[in-house]
Amino acid sequence: MATRREFSERNFRRISWVNIALTPPLLVLFAWPYSIIGLWYDFPEYLLYAGTFLFAFPLTLTILHGHVTIALGALQRSHYHEWLNRHRWGFGFWIRPFFFFTRFRLTLLISSLGMLIAGIMM
Repeated sequence: MATRREFSERNFRRISWVNIALTPPLLVLFAWPYSIIGLWYDFPEYLLYAGTFLFAFPLTLTILHGHVTIALGALQRSHYHEWLNRHRWGFGFWIRPFFFFTRFRLTLLISSLGMLIAGIMM
């Protein structure tokens, strides 16, 4: 059972700061395999950067979503997302609710793989 302390503003801020700190290393961690493949095949620069971002972003969102789920629990993470929506100009500036839909993340991942195939064929 969730306690009131788990739903406090202080706990939500802590989770947000941890997510903010985790984002750059996760983006780099997930971006380098795609960029290495792109460099091997001499992708055009615009295709390389766009594809790398489209590949790394949904994987990073999945890990961050899992971090929130572990910190609060699967049933209570909606409270955190509501808090982010209320603080849209602060902690929730870059976070939108549709980022955590699996369909959205899969669409980005599949489009990055399509860009990879297009870049290899060029």
